[in-house]
Amino acid sequence: MSANPDPSDPLGLTGQLLDDRYLVAEKIGEGGMAFVYRAHDRGTGEPVAVKVLLPELIRDGTSMARVRQEAELGARLAHPNICHIIRFVENGDLVCLVMPLISGEPLCDRAFRLGQLPLDVTAGFVRELAAGLHLAHELGIVHRDLKPENVMIVANADGSERAVLLDFGLAISRMVGADKPKLTRTGMVVGTPEFMSPEQMRGKPVDRRSDIYSLAFLTSELLTGQLPFAGRTLREMATARMKGELIPIRIQRPDLDFPVAVERALAKALAVDPDDRYGTAPEFGNAFWRAAGNGPAATGIIGWFRRSGP
Repeated sequence: MSANPDPSDPLGLTGQLLDDRYLVAEKIGEGGMAFVYRAHDRGTGEPVAVKVLLPELIRDGTSMARVRQEAELGARLAHPNICHIIRFVENGDLVCLVMPLISGEPLCDRAFRLGQLPLDVTAGFVRELAAGLHLAHELGIVHRDLKPENVMIVANADGSERAVLLDFGLAISRMVGADKPKLTRTGMVVGTPEFMSPEQMRGKPVDRRSDIYSLAFLTSELLTGQLPFAGRTLREMATARMKGELIPIRIQRPDLDFPVAVERALAKALAVDPDDRYGTAPEFGNAFWRAAGNGPAATGIIGWFRRSGP
């Protein structure tokens, strides 16, 4: 690492070759645990994103365990609607995750720019996110932090767009054994409060139905430009969620002429009791797709997993 780092590149990695393969071009982002760099993969010729753990966290056992778990889980999630992990590099004071470079517009920016998304566009994105979540759930992985900031809208070669789910850094796996540290415990609340399911806010164990709740919460916000529960503070909104005081779309936005079936699909996915929700992400994705006025979508949702799953 550079002794006198450039303020735009505190780790001094620009121009360096990491793991004898990844030529670093520039820093493109940062978070609480890592800096993210754009790099060139000399093995494939493709651009990649390299998430480099902050030096002070490398000495922290819990942080390192979480990064190793993220790498292990992320490497199993190769899917068109998930940004997966290509490689985990651990070499002395350098620890990083290599991922495909996802270029596009964050869903949060799209929603902010437009105020609300059209029903047909939203239905398409929801179907794709449900497909990605289905793969994760079938592998025993729960995302736990599904929100617009963790979704990228990417352009396809044919000019269409697709939604790509990012950041499985808070994901948990039900398949935790004696040799794998469980990094969260019952009673610990991890995730983004605005999009948490009631059971997640209570610190109770979560499963795929918690992700389905968060996906429906996200969906409602995309359609209306508003959160589906009222409250002047996060605490008041959390209380409304716990009580199931969902604001129907027809009351939130009486100016929007959505089919009644759309409201019903969201209400079921946003039920307080997980047993009252859809059992799988494809069930919600299909129901919402049909409610939006489209034909059956079961093949589009689960067909990829059946062809390409493990």
